[in-house]
Amino acid sequence: MLKAMELFGNPSSLYAEGRTAQTFLEDARRRIALLLDCTARRIIFTGGGSEANNLAIKGVAFSGRDRCHIITSAIEHPSVLNTCSWLEKQGFALTFLAPDREGLILPETLESAMRSDTLLVSIMTANNETGVIQPVGELAAIAHANGSLFHTDAVQAAGKIPLDVNELDADLLSLSGHKFHAPKGVGVLYIKKDISIDALVHGGKQEQSLRAGTENIVGIAGIGKAAEIALQNLEDMGRVAGLRDRLEEKLCEIVPEAQRNGHRTKRLPNTLNITLPGIRGESLVLALDQQGIACSSGSACRSGSPEPSHALSAMGLSAEQAHCALRLSLGYENSAEDIDRVIESMAEIINNRKSTIRFVSCR
Repeated sequence: MLKAMELFGNPSSLYAEGRTAQTFLEDARRRIALLLDCTARRIIFTGGGSEANNLAIKGVAFSGRDRCHIITSAIEHPSVLNTCSWLEKQGFALTFLAPDREGLILPETLESAMRSDTLLVSIMTANNETGVIQPVGELAAIAHANGSLFHTDAVQAAGKIPLDVNELDADLLSLSGHKFHAPKGVGVLYIKKDISIDALVHGGKQEQSLRAGTENIVGIAGIGKAAEIALQNLEDMGRVAGLRDRLEEKLCEIVPEAQRNGHRTKRLPNTLNITLPGIRGESLVLALDQQGIACSSGSACRSGSPEPSHALSAMGLSAEQAHCALRLSLGYENSAEDIDRVIESMAEIINNRKSTIRFVSCR
């Protein structure tokens, strides 16, 4: 990225600096392609995962196809849910699939929702709150049997589990760099060969005429390098899963009534979402933050909204259970010592300061 910052050349130009910038651009594209096991030509750079999701869904919707029904799930990221809701206002028909209690979108649920006019099915690869991994290959097969396209938001899964677009059989797949240690503000949309979509940003012919504007070479250099590192570190995710399981086990000893949210095995190796009954998640987040431990809760109260997590609610959790949920995310740099420190801090906070983190309803 530091080398890319020294380049003033536009990658669309013919002069030497421009050609060098173009080299950075295409090198990053190849590294992303290796992460997804596809050809580099299938990779489009965007400004992040939300933009990639918008480009995929709106791009298909306005591509001139004669179908008008879109299926997604109730646990998707807001960039998918809000995009689909916006399309509904434009006249498209929407179906939102409910997960089971463990957070899975079952193939039979999608099968029963398919219609002759279903244009697109968009189901995430792994949930950003629970880490639950969806049966994307089976879901894509159902969509394709109906002549529908399939998109998956793989933002949360990148760098945690292998992502082979051939096995997933997705027509479109979204990534966001910051989820696998790239800089914020750069993302990717994979588009299968012979799938045509409309552009969101019109202008020049950058990114196969799907995203006009001079490319963010610094950010793209970063996501390319991060993809290379992520691919190398996939083999370490088994160790990370062991750390996560130890963290879950010890938390259940501290709070015997604790309940994991999401499938026990079909989840990302780095993600733990757990409800600690009677303990407000937001208060616990703040208490842990004071000790240098960053995590998140199952509520949006921090933004002034009393609403609990839409994903946890869709899974059947009550508002209180969702407000008492905590999400802890690990990475390949975490160690057993890190886990020990989190467990010690949690025990101290819960046992000695329970009166300050008890559950009370939002007002």
